[in-house]
Amino acid sequence: MPINLQYMSLDQGRKPEYPEETHEARGEHANYTHGGGGNRTPNPGATHLSPPPALRISEDDVRQIFLKQKRRKAPGPDGVTPACLKTCADQLAFIFSQIFNRSLELCEVPACFKRSTIIPIPKKPKITGLNDYRSVSLTSVVMKSFERLVLAYLKNITGPLLDPLQFAYRANRSVDDAVNMGLHFILQHLDKSGTYVRLLFVDFSSAFNTIIPTLLQTKLTQVSVPSSICQWMTSFLTDRHQLVKLGKFTPYSLTTSTGAPQGCVLSPLFFSLYTNDCTSTDPSVKLLKFADDTTVIGLIQDGDESAYR
Repeated sequence: MPINLQYMSLDQGRKPEYPEETHEARGEHANYTHGGGGNRTPNPGATHLSPPPALRISEDDVRQIFLKQKRRKAPGPDGVTPACLKTCADQLAFIFSQIFNRSLELCEVPACFKRSTIIPIPKKPKITGLNDYRSVSLTSVVMKSFERLVLAYLKNITGPLLDPLQFAYRANRSVDDAVNMGLHFILQHLDKSGTYVRLLFVDFSSAFNTIIPTLLQTKLTQVSVPSSICQWMTSFLTDRHQLVKLGKFTPYSLTTSTGAPQGCVLSPLFFSLYTNDCTSTDPSVKLLKFADDTTVIGLIQDGDESAYR
């Protein structure tokens, strides 16, 4: 059932009180959220020693994320602009912290947060087919702020368990690192006698659109993501209302329950987790990944290509 924001009870004149939160609990929570603008170092061992704490978003978390909005970014279908959130951050932080936490408690994303406007942009002057368009998806800037808070939480949980040969969407990694790692594997192998290398370059077509939410939920569970967040994620990816806009015209709309929207903050991490188990079990075969681009490196010795094939 979609969350009806109209019936959420909020005491706007009072700061929220959580009697169950001790100083220790808040300190533990701080390891999984970005609040106050500081960078915190995750504890890789915590994923294995105990279940991660539930995500609770504070008023200050929301205020800080609103203050980081870029004023000139386009608004989503709800018409809320980044400039509005930035200017009114102090007034809106408490209300939206309550809405975000209620969404997490119910494991449901409000329907108004899942709407997107798709604008086709021509890739070249002469259009011959639909593939000549690149789709730009405009989503709610409020939801993008919410996603950034969830993203920080998920990165701390899943970071130590991600494939080390995935170089996209990760801090302190770039495509140059992926290229250098590939060259290292190749040149180190070619230093030996009787060796050669075979390469296979793979590119997923419409990569984000291939994500199946139920399968992603299973994979998130395997990397210690709490079941409540997995259910919230499934709600986020299903029953999404999309409206296609061509100039001043809106020819059609549809509701989709597959794939991850291109314009969403969480989509890149979702794809990384979705393909996280796509790895090689043979030391003579390396799979280097940068988002949806994959390079299969076969380190061949004495003409034996069985592992590579």
